[in-house]
Amino acid sequence: MSNNIRRVKTSDLDLKDRLVAINRVTKVTKGGRTFSFSAIVVVGDGNGIVGYGLGKANEVTTAISKGVDDAKKNLIRIPIHKGTIPHEQKAKFGGARVLLIPASTGTGVKAGGAMRAVLESVGVTDVLAKSQGSSNPHNLVKATFKALLELRDPLTVAQYRGVSLDKVFNG
Repeated sequence: MSNNIRRVKTSDLDLKDRLVAINRVTKVTKGGRTFSFSAIVVVGDGNGIVGYGLGKANEVTTAISKGVDDAKKNLIRIPIHKGTIPHEQKAKFGGARVLLIPASTGTGVKAGGAMRAVLESVGVTDVLAKSQGSSNPHNLVKATFKALLELRDPLTVAQYRGVSLDKVFNG
């Protein structure tokens, strides 16, 4: 289902950005060490639209703003059903593996670090998430996005199977 990417236009969206991780990178030259910064940022409207971006610059604020600009270019729409995800989903990117499980109302976002930033930016209020394998923030964000992209809403499932929407729920 990942070939069916749901792109979104950035016009008239109220996007909020979250800094996931910042990394100081050192380059050793003949004149000494040169420091630069790498930032991974997640932006979302809290209503199913989210994107992530990477920014690199010699200053932290510039790296973050570049990351935000990059994230706004890569927005996608995620199906949310009553504040949670429609179904359980696993995904892997690099060494990071993620497991997303829908939760009942009032559970909250049970996720750590990079996954929490992505899920809260999407607008998911109740979900159980488990990070397995690598804890690298870059790979965790990408694995979480991969899992979110593979989610299907009930209407899409009904159209794919060629049945009515109530048959999807009642079997």
